[in-house]
Amino acid sequence: MADRIINSMKTEFTAKSVNESFARTAVASFASQTDPSIAVIADIKTVVSEAVTNAIVHGYADIEDKQSCIIYIQCKLLESGKLIIKIKDKGCGIGDVKTAMQPLFTTDTDGERSGMGFTIMQSFTDGIKVKSRLGKGTTVTLEKRLNTN
Repeated sequence: MADRIINSMKTEFTAKSVNESFARTAVASFASQTDPSIAVIADIKTVVSEAVTNAIVHGYADIEDKQSCIIYIQCKLLESGKLIIKIKDKGCGIGDVKTAMQPLFTTDTDGERSGMGFTIMQSFTDGIKVKSRLGKGTTVTLEKRLNTN
């Protein structure tokens, strides 16, 4: 039997770092309808922040005018109490997802990034899938159980 969707939402915004806080707040607000713990909300905010920041910093890295760069978020709340979050960009894509998901891996030659984004997403969710195509973009799908009781 399929896990029925009881609510969903979509949003999109320009890939500017100022919009990262909007993204995490919007997803956390959507999730709050199930009255999850403060710790679960904090986890959601953290993973959304990491995924959106990756899209801005890496997905659209080579584009100076971010006005045409869009990040898409889709959330589904399932009857089982799971939240599914999809964060998508249409940026440069990831050539080797398996390598990119290794702890401390970074393409940042300036040394400002720690390479822990995917590791953090894995640690604070119950599941993660990353699909990416060079020149087409990346979609990160995160799964989080909202009620742990």
